[in-house]
Amino acid sequence: MTNYIIRRLLMVPVLLAGVTLIIFGMLQLLGPVERSALYVVDFPKNEKQIDAVIKRYGLNDPFFVQYWRWLVGVQKPDTQGNIVRDGGILYGDFGYSRTASQEVIDIIKNRFPNTLDLALWTIFPMLSVGIWMGVKAAVNQNKFFDQAARIYSIIGTSFPTFVFGLLLLMLLYANNQWFLPGKMSDWVSKLIYSGEFKQYTYLLSIDALLNLRLDIFWDALRHMIMPIITLSYISWATFVRVTRSSMLETLRMDYVITARSKGLKESDVINKHARPNAMLPVVTMMGGSIVGLLGGVVITETVFNYPGIGKAAADAAAQLDVVTILGLAIFTGLILIISNLVVDILYAFIDPRVRLS
Repeated sequence: MTNYIIRRLLMVPVLLAGVTLIIFGMLQLLGPVERSALYVVDFPKNEKQIDAVIKRYGLNDPFFVQYWRWLVGVQKPDTQGNIVRDGGILYGDFGYSRTASQEVIDIIKNRFPNTLDLALWTIFPMLSVGIWMGVKAAVNQNKFFDQAARIYSIIGTSFPTFVFGLLLLMLLYANNQWFLPGKMSDWVSKLIYSGEFKQYTYLLSIDALLNLRLDIFWDALRHMIMPIITLSYISWATFVRVTRSSMLETLRMDYVITARSKGLKESDVINKHARPNAMLPVVTMMGGSIVGLLGGVVITETVFNYPGIGKAAADAAAQLDVVTILGLAIFTGLILIISNLVVDILYAFIDPRVRLS
């Protein structure tokens, strides 16, 4: 088991290097002239100015020279003669975002807690309801619940996310204003920036509970409920199909048939013998779903104007802010690698055959 985990951990730097190479290689699809626009606010007006920018930032240098400089930056003296580092994603310098008028790393610091807050409240209903529906559909194969679950699965997977989100906005906000888009109400925002509200984790709902402010907690939930419903609804459809298929296959296994022949209760056969083994493919999908949540769900956050990582990426893409998009892509890639590592380790705990591979 320990050797398996060590092997997976040793793969992380290799995967990170691969991710950065791919992302930087995609940037090289732009020519030196196009890339020079990423380093200045006002694009140069004549050829000499463009050549000066290209020479200053070494945009005509060999690929791996530029790649190394992008990774570690360049050491140069400042106005006082001290040696400082300029750039370098390994040192947390992802560049400057023109759309947000701040450093990309600051966008991640400000927006990721919002995305994490939404993800934490989405994971439980997304997983619990979807898996429960899949298991119940398999146990009641070809009965009413199974037929209804399969119809829902087809509709859910084919229904566009943005359409479902707009329907929720129309029903729950425009008509009744039960729930709200955005992250918080104006009165909560004023309270936070006044310093009266202490931020421990920078997750609004969690900090509201830690401050014993149930009014702020309810306001945070009112702004998250529509995104939570949207993300859960789409995920349930996929979880139902995968869980149902895996559960049906498991129920036909010899050890399940043997357990039933011994006279065990049907609930024990389902919960203790069949369901744990049917969860292997579900765990894989769980990892991908959680990565999607943590990486920022672009469409959902944009539809509900929720200020997370996905909304920041959408704003940057709309303004062709390549620097911001690259920085957020690297951050999302890091989350993907870490999440896959966690899923691999969970596999080793769930399935002993994986440990020995």
